[in-house]
Amino acid sequence: MLEQYTLKMPHAVYAGKGALANVKDITAQNAKKIAVFADQGIIGAGLLEAPLNYIKEAGVAYELISDLAAEPTCDQAQDVVDEFRNKGCDFIVAVGGGSVMDTAKLCSILATDEYQVRDLLDNPKLAKKCVKSLMIPTTAGTGAEATPNAIVAVPEKELKVGIVNDEMIPDYVILDGEMIKKLPRKIAASTGIDAMAHAIECFTSNKANPFSDTFALKAFDLIINNIEAACDDKTADDARNNMLIAAFYAGVAITASGTTAVHALSYPLGGKYHIPHGVSNAIMLAPVMKFNEPVVREKFAAAYDRVNHNGDASLSVEEKSAWVLDRMCSIIKHLDIPTSLKEYGVSKDDLDFLVTAGMDVQRLLVNNMRKVTAEDARALYLEIL
Repeated sequence: MLEQYTLKMPHAVYAGKGALANVKDITAQNAKKIAVFADQGIIGAGLLEAPLNYIKEAGVAYELISDLAAEPTCDQAQDVVDEFRNKGCDFIVAVGGGSVMDTAKLCSILATDEYQVRDLLDNPKLAKKCVKSLMIPTTAGTGAEATPNAIVAVPEKELKVGIVNDEMIPDYVILDGEMIKKLPRKIAASTGIDAMAHAIECFTSNKANPFSDTFALKAFDLIINNIEAACDDKTADDARNNMLIAAFYAGVAITASGTTAVHALSYPLGGKYHIPHGVSNAIMLAPVMKFNEPVVREKFAAAYDRVNHNGDASLSVEEKSAWVLDRMCSIIKHLDIPTSLKEYGVSKDDLDFLVTAGMDVQRLLVNNMRKVTAEDARALYLEIL
C-alpha cells in the first residue's frame, strides 16, 4: 500500500430525488453563457428537456453541442473542442454517458488554442482548467463525472488512450435517478459491469490506499447487491439509485488509486474493433481476475466480508475469495454480457496485435498486483477468442 496518497473530488455533488433541480442555481451563479453537451441518443430519449428547462429558468443563454461521437477518436474530440472554442461560453453542462462527459472535460481544459488534444496524448499535464463544468451522468457505470480521465481512440495506433489530468475533475456533479430510469438493459448491464471493474480493480491495485479502499469497497458492495435488480426490474428505483451512487464512488476510487490489467488489456478491443468500453472491460474482467486471484486472495476475502451482509464468517480466505470470483462471473452471465470476441470478428490472427497493443498500456499494467508478461497477455486474450 502506498505511503502517501491523495483524494481529489468534484467541488460539489448533488444527489437524491429531485437533485436535478440544482441545475438552476448552479448555472445562475456560475454562467453567462453555457455550452450544453449531449449526444443524439440523449436528445432523442428526452433526457435533455429537464436540464434545459432549469437553465432557461435561470435565465442563462446556452449553446447546444450535440454532434458528438460515441467512443470518439482524438481527432473527433478535437473537432468538438474547436466548435466549443468558437461558442464563447464560460460554463459547461454535460448530460450523457462517458463519451459525452469525457469530450466535455477535454473542452474544459482546452478552451484556448495553446494546446490540442493530440498534444495531451504524450503530455496530459500540459493543459489547465479554463472553464468550470457540471456533469449529469445518464448511465450508472463510467464514473466519468468523478475522474480526471478522458478516453479517446488513436486511429493510427488502433488503441484507446486515457488522458489523465487532475484539471479535468468536474466542478459540479448531479446524480439523479430520473436520468437513468429509462436506460436500456443492455446499456445498464455493460456500464454497470464497467463500474464493477472500476471498484474491484482499484481495490486490488498496487496503488490502493485507505482513501481508494473506502470508495472502492462501498461501490463494490452496492454493485454486487443492486446491479441485477437495476437491470432487470423497471420498478427498482432504489437499486438504480444505488448503482448511480456506486458508479460515482468507483470513479472516485479511480482518482485515488487506479485501474489495472482489465482496463489495460481492454483498450485495444475498443481502439481497433470498436467494442464499447463497458463491454470490452466486462469481457476481460473474469479472465484477468482469475489470473490475479492467487495474489489478491486476501483482498477478495475482505470484499466478501463487505458485500455479504449476513455472510458465513467461518469460511476460509480461499473460500471467500472463490465466492467473490464466482459471484462476479455469475453476474456477467446473468446480464448476458458477451464472454467471447468471436461475435466482434476478432480471431487468433489478431493475437500479435492485441498482445503488443495491450502491453503498451504500462500506465495501468504497473498497477496490477500480479505482473503481466506478454505471454500472460497472450493467454488471457486466447481465453476470450
